[in-house]
Amino acid sequence: MNRLIYLSPVPWASFAQRPQKFVEWFHARTGSETIWVDPYPTRLPRLSDLRRIHLAATPAAQAPPRRLRVLKPLALPIEPLPGSGWINVFWHPTLMALERFARGHDTLVVAGKPSVFALAVLERLKNAHSLYDAMDEFPAFYTGISRRAMARRERKLVRQVDTLWVTSTRLQQCWSPLRPDLRCVANALDDRLMPAPRVRDHGLQAKVFGYAGTIASWFDWNWVIALARARPLDVVRLIGPVFHAAPAALPGNIELLPGRSHPAALGAMREFDVGLIPFLSNDLTASVDPIKFYEYRALNLPVISTRFGEMALRAQEPGTFISLSEQDTAALADAALALANDCAAAREFAARNTWKRRFDAAQLLP
Repeated sequence: MNRLIYLSPVPWASFAQRPQKFVEWFHARTGSETIWVDPYPTRLPRLSDLRRIHLAATPAAQAPPRRLRVLKPLALPIEPLPGSGWINVFWHPTLMALERFARGHDTLVVAGKPSVFALAVLERLKNAHSLYDAMDEFPAFYTGISRRAMARRERKLVRQVDTLWVTSTRLQQCWSPLRPDLRCVANALDDRLMPAPRVRDHGLQAKVFGYAGTIASWFDWNWVIALARARPLDVVRLIGPVFHAAPAALPGNIELLPGRSHPAALGAMREFDVGLIPFLSNDLTASVDPIKFYEYRALNLPVISTRFGEMALRAQEPGTFISLSEQDTAALADAALALANDCAAAREFAARNTWKRRFDAAQLLP
């Protein structure tokens, strides 16, 4: 395959995630030309969207590399409504550009999110190879008519693509009856960005329990507050944009810091003594395989996580402590801080869990 069309769930100019890492891997393997298609609204608008746009000023990914072009389909936010594909004529120039790009070339179309536009692209590019990289239970992020419409689109997309990847055990269980040929391709880390593992100090000075990432509706504020109260002499440091405010006044030892670029965030994480993943257990998180788990462990950090998604299956992983309630935070904090340093194991963990190894093992390319 010598050309790639990536229909992304996130903009190119956002914090680099799995979609950007896939494109980088594909470029390294094939030297191909790529069109990256930024997402458009796939649900009816809400007033809270205005606040999200204002807060989403996290440092962006790098500029598009050579041989990659970014397109943004123009579309009205009406997708859940019947006939939205006919009404949204504004995206026709983008469809025509993709047709011209793929014509006469061995092309791979990757959909990172279900949408009417993605189905239209697959319909027009019938000779292209296709992959749906299912990273979330997308209907769980929607309500009402938007949720039902997203569920129908996703099921249609799963049936239509040549190849289906899923990122978690829950998604594998969800889609294997319909697509027994799917592959589970877990998340990973970018070893080129990772700082050296940190040798943690076991002395008596105040410790830093840290989280780096988005604070949204799935963030378990009550659990974080319970941890801060259980460790009043230590610091709970939260780094990232806040879309979901705390439900009560925060203890004085909780620090809220703004989002940073990926390299800067990794540098800040290296200053943690313990990495936190405090997510609620609900439909939004049931299929999540958090990238920060891989990054924390590659930095030689013990991880304390609530019991959700793929983390619920990691209780036996070295250096990983799974919380069952707000009442066990003190005991888990003590156990995590007592964990011995093992930088050699952290380096080996990082080497086993790179994006390159993950995507190569999936055997998508010859």
